[in-house]
Amino acid sequence: MKSLLLAVLALGGQDGGRIDLAPWKLTLPVGDGGRAREILPAELATFSIDPWFRRLPDGLAFRAPVEGAVTKGSSYPRSELREHGAAWSTSEGVHQMTIRQAILKTPSKKPHVVAGQIHDAKDDVVMIRLEGKRLFVEGGGKDLGLLEADYALGTEFVVRLVASAGRIRVYYRDLETPKVDVARRAEGCYFKAGVYTQSNLAKGDAAGEYGEVVIRELAVAHGP
Repeated sequence: MKSLLLAVLALGGQDGGRIDLAPWKLTLPVGDGGRAREILPAELATFSIDPWFRRLPDGLAFRAPVEGAVTKGSSYPRSELREHGAAWSTSEGVHQMTIRQAILKTPSKKPHVVAGQIHDAKDDVVMIRLEGKRLFVEGGGKDLGLLEADYALGTEFVVRLVASAGRIRVYYRDLETPKVDVARRAEGCYFKAGVYTQSNLAKGDAAGEYGEVVIRELAVAHGP
């Protein structure tokens, strides 16, 4: 762990502060033909678009409306950072992401959002998911473990996802003891952080409903 190379987003200041977004690209819930727009690292360094990706005095805010543009293969909108150019294996090295964040808003009809994840070359591997008040870890469509049974919107928490030796461990608040520890062998992996709203107009939510997450601190690390 000591040999891990950290890439840290230091968030603060008038326009979000000293933000090193070099490891990331951004997917937005706006774009032509209903397809999400992508912002690459060179542009992302100084980019903002109110209200979907905002720089705050102490963090970054992500918002995705239920009627928003979507990515190929998904019917749900997102305002989400994705590791740019990453394609690591859960079986080689140690890979971790730590987020200090708060979920601020969920849609009314289907109050589900994803606030962080590991994705592989084909699909999600694990996701930090809120459904109503239940905050938990999901993977492959299965409930992998409870983080909090009665989460209150706006409550700040820290979550850490660690992948190594063919396993994924998820830490919540207590960063010494994992809440979830599962075997997962996956290739072509990358981290994601932001808000992935799990609803759309077809689910009964009205236009204007949205999911929103604020990230105060974010760090990714990769090492042997």
